[in-house]
Amino acid sequence: MYIPKYYQVHDFNEIKSFIRENSFATIVSYDGTRPIATHVPVNIKETEGDLYVSGHFAKGNQQWKTMNDKENVLVMFQGPHGYVSSTWYKDENVPTWNYQSVHLYGTGKILSEEELIEDLIILLNSYEGHREKGATWDNLSETTRQQVKGIVGFRVKVDEVQAAYKLSQNRNEEDYENIIKELRSSEKKLENELAIVMNTSLRS
Repeated sequence: MYIPKYYQVHDFNEIKSFIRENSFATIVSYDGTRPIATHVPVNIKETEGDLYVSGHFAKGNQQWKTMNDKENVLVMFQGPHGYVSSTWYKDENVPTWNYQSVHLYGTGKILSEEELIEDLIILLNSYEGHREKGATWDNLSETTRQQVKGIVGFRVKVDEVQAAYKLSQNRNEEDYENIIKELRSSEKKLENELAIVMNTSLRS
């Protein structure tokens, strides 16, 4: 990913926090003919300094066959994004697009059924554990649990991290504040969320 120096993010703790908060990821791999992609919720785990991303595909999704012991699997995470009009600047310039994005490159591995179940338990607990009688693994019937036969788990050991926060860091304070104001007034939810991110970044 091309990242101008203004927008590069190197704080590993910040990156881990970002991908955990935006954990519906895009998994990109190569089937020998062309790149293929699937959008899935994932777990993020750090063990002895190594970062891992794990999740699962439907068994009918042939992408799982491209994952086992394959290098350069790409996992992409995206945060709020939105259009920035150059009319919001004090001086004439060109429009742009602000965004947050993290790309992780790593080596894929297919999980055993036991590993897959362990991964599902973590995923279900994260989304259902706070609910009374939530649909956690322990609360599912044996019939429902058997649907695990229809999915294939994967894990990616991360080898390279690329992170870009393009949040108008190159603009002066007056322009920056005005961009936030305009995004707040937008009718688009993503642009409102982008304003919150930019305001938080300004105050940090």
